[in-house]
Amino acid sequence: MRILLGGLPDPDEADHIWRWIWHRDVHHSTALEGNTLFLAQVETLLEENRTVGNADLKEYLEVQGYAGAAKWVYAQAMAPANWKDATPVSLSEIRYVHELALGPVWLVAPHPHATPDERPGNFRRHEIRSFPGGMTPSSWVAIPGALAEWVSALSELNESSILIEQLADVHARFERIHPFLDGNGRVGRLVLNLLLVRAGNPPAVIVKRDREKYLAALRRADDGDPGPLGEMLARAVTTNIFEFVLPAKAEPDQMVPLATPVRKGLGAPALRAAIDRGRLKAQRGDDGHYRSTAQWVDDYLANRYRRTTLDG
Repeated sequence: MRILLGGLPDPDEADHIWRWIWHRDVHHSTALEGNTLFLAQVETLLEENRTVGNADLKEYLEVQGYAGAAKWVYAQAMAPANWKDATPVSLSEIRYVHELALGPVWLVAPHPHATPDERPGNFRRHEIRSFPGGMTPSSWVAIPGALAEWVSALSELNESSILIEQLADVHARFERIHPFLDGNGRVGRLVLNLLLVRAGNPPAVIVKRDREKYLAALRRADDGDPGPLGEMLARAVTTNIFEFVLPAKAEPDQMVPLATPVRKGLGAPALRAAIDRGRLKAQRGDDGHYRSTAQWVDDYLANRYRRTTLDG
C-alpha cells in the first residue's frame, strides 16, 4: 500500500502546511462528536495555549487531547511502515492513540460509567446497546480477539485501484468493534489517518458539515457497501493533496490556492487583504478563488512595510 502521490512534505520544510491540516483535523473531528469550539478558537488554543470564549473546560481538553494524538500520528509520516513485512498498526499503538486523545479530558470529566479498568488506553468492559442505524458493537469480552483479527487483516491491503474503498471498509469495521467506552469515533479517524500517512498520503479530514453524510456512509458500509464512505475519504485525501501538499512541493512561480503559500504569522485572510489593497499579486480563477505564488508572497513580505506613494 505504499502509494506516495508525490510524497509528503517534510515538516521542517513545510511546517505551515502540516499545521494548517492539523488545525482543520482537530477542529472538525472533535466537532463531529459535538465539540462547539470554532476553528479560530481551536487555532488560538493550539498555537498560543490560550482559551478564547466561555466554553466548558471539557471542550478545551477534548481539543488538546485530540491535537496531541494527531501530532503523534502525523509524525509517523516521516517513518513509513513496510507493510509487506508487518502490519502497519499495532494493538499497542491503537491503545496509545486512545490514551493521548482521551487522557486530558478524562482527568476532569471521565465517562460516568467507567471502571478503573476502562481508563484511557484500556478496552471497555461494558456492553453497548445497538445504535439507531441498527449496528451492534462487539461484546466487550470479544474485543481483544476482534481487534487482533482487525490488525492482522491490515497486512492484506494492497496497491489496487480500490485501495481507498478498502480503507473505508477497515474504518467501518473498527467502528463496529467499538473497542473503547468513549472516543471511538475520534480514535477511529486517528487510526485511519495513521494508516494513510504511513502509506505516504496526507490525512483525511471529514468536515463537520458532512456529519450526517458521514454517518449514513458508515451505515452503508455496515450493510456491506463501503463505496459511499470510500468516496468521502477519497475526496478528503484529494483535498489535502491539491490544496496543501502539492503546492508545498510546487516551484516558486507555480500558481497555487491562496491558503497554501502562507508564511509563519501570515494566514490566508491577511493575503486576501493584501490582494484587495493591490499589494500582493494574484489571479482569480473561474471558480472565484484567488491563487498566488510563493515568489509573489515572498515579494510582498519583503516590501510590505515600504511606502507605495510619496508624501506631499
